[in-house]
Amino acid sequence: MQYYIGFFSTNTYELNMNKKLIIGLPMLSILLLISCEKKYQSPGTYENDLFAQERQEGKAYIMNRDECFDGSELVLASSEVKLADSSKGRGKSFYLYKVKSGKVLKTVRDSTVDMPMLFLSQYKLKIKNTDSMYVYLKKLEGYRFIAKDRNLKYQWLKAAPVYSVEKN
Repeated sequence: MQYYIGFFSTNTYELNMNKKLIIGLPMLSILLLISCEKKYQSPGTYENDLFAQERQEGKAYIMNRDECFDGSELVLASSEVKLADSSKGRGKSFYLYKVKSGKVLKTVRDSTVDMPMLFLSQYKLKIKNTDSMYVYLKKLEGYRFIAKDRNLKYQWLKAAPVYSVEKN
């Protein structure tokens, strides 16, 4: 007497079906994995820039002479401005300029200015050695260790370009 146990049956039809499943299931799973492959998209593709029309890249605001004069706390006219020191490397780069002598045109904080004096600039200034220039300065913000070491009180007005003094 033969009892049908189910899984352990020896029917040829069931053996053929098991062979088909053994071969077919891995093939079916490979096809599923290939068809469901998710392509990586960088997070930048999901961003939506809400201020695209307002942003103007490559166009820096440059102050005119009157705006520079009004926005600064100390204005000097000098022909003796030279690069004294610079820092490049770790952190923000900065430049120290030395004014040997000059004429004070405007002052807010100090009634007298000691010469020679140093001031800090966050970018390199395009100074022409032959011309006298206006030096637009404001109170130094940050850089407290350098300020204490070098006795700095002023920094260059950020949006101010180098203007040469015109002779009237």
